[in-house]
Amino acid sequence: MPPVWPTAPLLQHFCGLSQVDVITVPSKSTLQRYDQWWPQVEVRALIGPFLNLGAQTPAQLHLPEALDLESAFLDTTCLQANIHYPVDWVLLRDATRTLMKAVRLIRDQGLKHRMEAPESFLRRINTLCIQMAQAGKRQDRQAGQRQRKATLRQMDRLVGTVRNHARRYRELLDRQWQKTQWTRPQAEQVLRRMDQVLEQLPQARKQARERILAGRFIANEEKILSLYEPEVCVVVRHKPGAEVEFGNTLFLAENPQGLIIDWELFAESAPADAKLLPRSVGRMEQVFTQPLRALAGDRGFDSELNRVGLEAEGIYNAVCPRDPRQLKKRSGSWKFKRLQRRRAQTEARISILKNVFFNQKLRCKGFVHRELRVTWTVLVHNLWVLARSQAVAAATTQAQARAAA
Repeated sequence: MPPVWPTAPLLQHFCGLSQVDVITVPSKSTLQRYDQWWPQVEVRALIGPFLNLGAQTPAQLHLPEALDLESAFLDTTCLQANIHYPVDWVLLRDATRTLMKAVRLIRDQGLKHRMEAPESFLRRINTLCIQMAQAGKRQDRQAGQRQRKATLRQMDRLVGTVRNHARRYRELLDRQWQKTQWTRPQAEQVLRRMDQVLEQLPQARKQARERILAGRFIANEEKILSLYEPEVCVVVRHKPGAEVEFGNTLFLAENPQGLIIDWELFAESAPADAKLLPRSVGRMEQVFTQPLRALAGDRGFDSELNRVGLEAEGIYNAVCPRDPRQLKKRSGSWKFKRLQRRRAQTEARISILKNVFFNQKLRCKGFVHRELRVTWTVLVHNLWVLARSQAVAAATTQAQARAAA
């Protein structure tokens, strides 16, 4: 039967058949609309039934073998946010840049107060930032500390002036936006951009004074790490080259075939790994029809409560024990050693996700968008793994056919 081509001109244009020799790249607005078409909950709801289908009837997905949903390998990582290193005085520079650029936009629309040109404030804050960076390179440490404190006081006074100008321009735009060429939603976009910084600026100034001038310690929960990404946490990893990371903790569970079967991204500081294990087991038991038979993870997931809970659920516990004596005893089991060797491959899975699919950093703004991007990535990753397994099976079949011929 010959293929049936779409005849409607609109459908032909949508499918790219009206001009087959021209590649049309979607605009950034179209791509953003596609990216945010479905909420995270609905995208996540697609993955569980899809994996169940591959486990029960693999022939419908043209899979060489059924998916194994009875074993899971757990690990956590940090998804770094797209922010610079959160230095206190750099936050003051960021605030100055954002506010003065917004003021420049308002002035271009004809609304003006008496003040210096916004560019002058940008030049002065950049000069002070250079002085602050050079102060840390002085060989005389005490002289460097004195220079840092003196420079910060100048930055603080400058930021205070910038804040007063920005507040006046913000009120001016809110009252007289009809005199501009903007619509009200466009004006509110500028107002929200200024409010986001103005609301955090007093705390950012206090944080810089406390840490640099007074030398006091501030808890991680009370720090401002970014003026633009509030849902960013300090993730202490204690790993070479990544002692501390800034982003969100991501929990992952994969099956023996490399498919991600459970995940969770945390907006705030994540609980200890040992507390994540029962949450993951509960989610997998609700989603999958196959019962979970074995669970493996590093020693961070080990606890007395988890050992008792897994035994009560009838799940084989292949989590690495914290106690060296228990580890030595468990190492005599061939099943424990096999699952622990397989668990090491989860590190490679995390590396593939972060370096290939996420491109090292998530550039989405806001936790809601980052969570949605993670869910989409899990779906795309699983499809990619299944496609590779089909390609390998097809290549193996062809090779066997050639060998038999």
